Amino acid sequence: MKILRIAKNDSGQRLDKFLSKAVPALPKSLLYKYLRTKHIKLNGKKADISARLIEGDEITLYIRDEFFADTQKKSYDFLAAPKNLSIVYEDENLLILNKKAGLLCHPDNGEYVSTLLGAVQRYLYEKGEYDPDAENAFAPALANRIDRNTGGLVLAAKNAEALRLLNGIIKRREIEKLYLCIAIGKMPKQSDVLTGYLTKDSAKNKVFISQKPKPNAKKIATKYTVLSCRNGLSLLEIDLLTGRTHQIRAHLASIGHPLLGDGKYGTNAQNKQYGGYKKQCLYSYRLTFRLSEEAGMLSYLNGKSFAADDVWFRTAFLNGTL
Repeated sequence: MKILRIAKNDSGQRLDKFLSKAVPALPKSLLYKYLRTKHIKLNGKKADISARLIEGDEITLYIRDEFFADTQKKSYDFLAAPKNLSIVYEDENLLILNKKAGLLCHPDNGEYVSTLLGAVQRYLYEKGEYDPDAENAFAPALANRIDRNTGGLVLAAKNAEALRLLNGIIKRREIEKLYLCIAIGKMPKQSDVLTGYLTKDSAKNKVFISQKPKPNAKKIATKYTVLSCRNGLSLLEIDLLTGRTHQIRAHLASIGHPLLGDGKYGTNAQNKQYGGYKKQCLYSYRLTFRLSEEAGMLSYLNGKSFAADDVWFRTAFLNGTL
């Protein structure tokens, strides 16, 4: 028998979702069977799978010890993650981080340890703000992500309530995001809103832009403003009016102005003219919170703006070393 006591970070979750994370070795088929047969009880009573947990609840599990084996490990993979975090802002609920190009946000098949998520968890663990042994299911998490080869601002939640609220804020598009990029060539206008239709090819991990609607295509809008021109290149600020996969890269390339360093939507021949850049010059450099009443305890962020100061290609472009 094991008793799980619901702490603040566990509250608000459905019982079955919580148990799937708290006891990952327990197959879902057995989980639902044990709930039906009262091998798992909530506050001493038969529990409905969709019951919402509140702080102070107790879940009693009359199941074999082998299902808890994985939860007893005391070594943590995140302790091998990088220690150097670039923190733009931090409070008791969240972190705003400046992710450098080349760093993964989350583990993938090729890299499991050296990720931004691992670095966040290590930082909070060593700071004493995250204790995996005291948590049943929650771990600090990223609320948004940026492609490996793109740099920019990433939000990380320190607690479950902050993560839930940030997910809602992002879904409602209540964070204005501005990007910096370098496009090859001189733009046709000083400022413009580009529109089109984007189709995604998941097998090729690539998107295609057309000017006319197509089956399964999604309408997109990308606003650009030219900040400076030099040596056949344009430094742009981008307001992503719709947020689609590879939208900025593909949209600018579709009008003949691919990003410097982008081998997927541009060409290596073009990049070689400027030193053979292999990192795309794209950065999510500024975000501003425009919050509704649903922001709850994060309402204090309303109207606040945060920016990454050290955008590597902007400095090189403006001082003429690019």
